[in-house]
Amino acid sequence: MSFRRALSLACGVAGGSAVLVCAAVAADKHGYFADGCRLRDALAAVRAAQPPAWPAANGWDYNWDKRDPSSPVNGKRKESVGENGSPDADNSKPKATRHIFLIRHSQYNLKGDGDKERILTALGREQAEYTGQRLAALGLKYDVLIHSSMTRATETASIISKYLPGVELVSCDLLREGAPIEPVPPVTHWKPEAAQYHEDGARIEAAFRRYIHRADPKQKEDSYEIIVCHANVIRYFVCRALQFPPEGWLRMGLNNGSITWLTVRPSGRVALRALGDSGFMPPDKLTRT
Repeated sequence: MSFRRALSLACGVAGGSAVLVCAAVAADKHGYFADGCRLRDALAAVRAAQPPAWPAANGWDYNWDKRDPSSPVNGKRKESVGENGSPDADNSKPKATRHIFLIRHSQYNLKGDGDKERILTALGREQAEYTGQRLAALGLKYDVLIHSSMTRATETASIISKYLPGVELVSCDLLREGAPIEPVPPVTHWKPEAAQYHEDGARIEAAFRRYIHRADPKQKEDSYEIIVCHANVIRYFVCRALQFPPEGWLRMGLNNGSITWLTVRPSGRVALRALGDSGFMPPDKLTRT
């Protein structure tokens, strides 16, 4: 086989990898590609060594939140979207960016009998103070502070709100802790019943659809919203927002009082600007319980 043919094959299989091209050159010089059988073996080894290709641009679903005004509905364009360049079409497009801060509640009393007794520990209250100070130090104009209705999240939000005067507090049952979806790989220390996944999963997915989406077309300025909830909920939200397999949610760990920052652009692009950030706390204040 000629050098040119060997090089062409190597480039085609390896996607232009410089290392594999060099290897093909060296192999050709030694007559390695003279034997068709050995060539097939070499190409098979090259294919096996290649990492999975990153998804192509069309692998991202821009209409993941079903709010893309240009997407077809039942085979037709949305009626609110007029001809290109018309006022109707322009008015139907989101223009603002949503910044969503997902805060995990602070440390709480694990021995409490029921939710009402699972209040924050002394350390948990300190953690919430640090989180509130950090959010205030960012100097952003927050629009709302939403929190799970569970005691530990409600108390955490209350402490944080001291540092954000004027920001509305809103409680939401959908954000309560739960088992969103059976994790992969499975774990041995935590095995909810199938019924719990069925019930909690539907609720947490409903919370995701309510709070994680692009801005409404009527929103003129960028928004900054805080959601105080739970580790399982946050991890599931992150996987769904980034279009990662949601079954991988348990592979991430979040410290108490940590900040996860999601950005949702008008185009439907989503960016994870921070995951479980707790670097603003002293090391001896960090916990994950």
